Amino acid sequence: MSEVRVRFAPSPTGYLHVGSARTALYNWLYARHLKGTFILRVEDTDAERSNVDSVRTILEGMTWMGLNWDEGPEIGGAYGPYFQSERKALYKDAADRLVAMGRAYWCDCTADELEAKKQQALAEKRTYRYDRTCLRLTEEERASRAAEPGRTRALRFKVEPGESGWDDLVKGRLDFDNANFDDFVIFRSSGLPIYNFACVVDDSAMKISHVIRGDDHVSNTPRQIMLYRAMGLAVPAFGHLPMILGSDGQKLSKRHGATAVGDYGAMGYLPGAMRNFLALLGWSFDGEHEIFGADELIEKFSLERVNTSPAIFNLDKLYWMNGEYMKALPLAERTRLVREQLVAGGQWNPQSPPEREALLERIVESLGERLKLTTQFIEYADCFLQDELELSDTTLDALAARPKAMEIMEKLEALLRDFPDFTVVGLEPPVRQLAADLGVKAGDVINVARGALTGKKVGPGIFDVMVLVGRDKCTRRLQAAQAALRSRVSA
Repeated sequence: MSEVRVRFAPSPTGYLHVGSARTALYNWLYARHLKGTFILRVEDTDAERSNVDSVRTILEGMTWMGLNWDEGPEIGGAYGPYFQSERKALYKDAADRLVAMGRAYWCDCTADELEAKKQQALAEKRTYRYDRTCLRLTEEERASRAAEPGRTRALRFKVEPGESGWDDLVKGRLDFDNANFDDFVIFRSSGLPIYNFACVVDDSAMKISHVIRGDDHVSNTPRQIMLYRAMGLAVPAFGHLPMILGSDGQKLSKRHGATAVGDYGAMGYLPGAMRNFLALLGWSFDGEHEIFGADELIEKFSLERVNTSPAIFNLDKLYWMNGEYMKALPLAERTRLVREQLVAGGQWNPQSPPEREALLERIVESLGERLKLTTQFIEYADCFLQDELELSDTTLDALAARPKAMEIMEKLEALLRDFPDFTVVGLEPPVRQLAADLGVKAGDVINVARGALTGKKVGPGIFDVMVLVGRDKCTRRLQAAQAALRSRVSA
């Protein structure tokens, strides 16, 4: 088998969104599975919309997901340059060859003239096809039209009769009658190549063996096959991936949770979980197995197992999967990720003393499986890092509604101030006995304690909370909560 060479070729006109990231992932997995080459090429010929920031965002998103490329920006390769804007000479040379072969011709029809022909076809209830006006012009007519002000010219490919079909690696056999295509433009009047033409020139020059891309490119493929054949080039294998839809069956958009892939890292998601999640948007191994490490994905991935029906983007599934990845991480790694998130948000001093670093690890450990995103640490545990705690009105209302709340806090404060065995194991029996002595449920004591000590409804087990907050802070917070409740009553 000849070397497998695949490419991901984004247009830098925006961020790396979920659909594009899934395409990049499948190309990467295919190349790694078959010991091939994964190429990154930036298709930036749309000068008005392409920008440097989008290039940076795309590269950062790829890097965050762990999709390392073998050739492309920042590392080079034998078939560069890897930005289309730097390959214009190749496109001009290929276009000149097509003109010399009689397979392309210059067209100077104006936009108004073309629109008039389209309207006429519409009025006559027939499909519009360019009528090859410029192909039939004499040299004198060409010269005369060229002298007219406002006329510019574009290069059209001359479509010949026949069929342009292929055995799609995902969808099966697809055939298209060339009669359904008019002579399409391959070079704009601006001097820049059209996508289909530049893509063919580059894929051939870079020796791409397999083109794996989204379903929305199916309509481009017949035109590209015509160009390959006209230029006498080998046609690569094509595979078109299913679309990704939102949970409502509509095209994926921001309202479904779709955003720049790299932003998910800032939201607390792990790259391994995102990679795993995207792999399952259109592919499955056995229909049951859902958690795959990178090496396992590479080993098991094949285009034969890619579905033809659209995939559904489910943010709840990604959240669950991220929780599974977090749970599987060693405590030290979970703590490191949380620490990085806190430092990035200005909520942790990277020069913290060892005892404070050790406290952070104990807090992360106490959160256990609750911590499904690294960003949830603040939601669940910022109270452990604060010296003083200000209770919200909502928390105070909840405390006031608890039976014997003031008495519970008074007795609990006295117990914690003097109790010698201030450990999780040591604290549980006397706290539960306190509930029995007061004639309330253990849950009432626990909920009052949680509200007063953390200001939250959920978090680690209450005895972990007491130990993490510490004896002195526990007593101060219980005193402050009682004072706050008295103030509300007197007000």
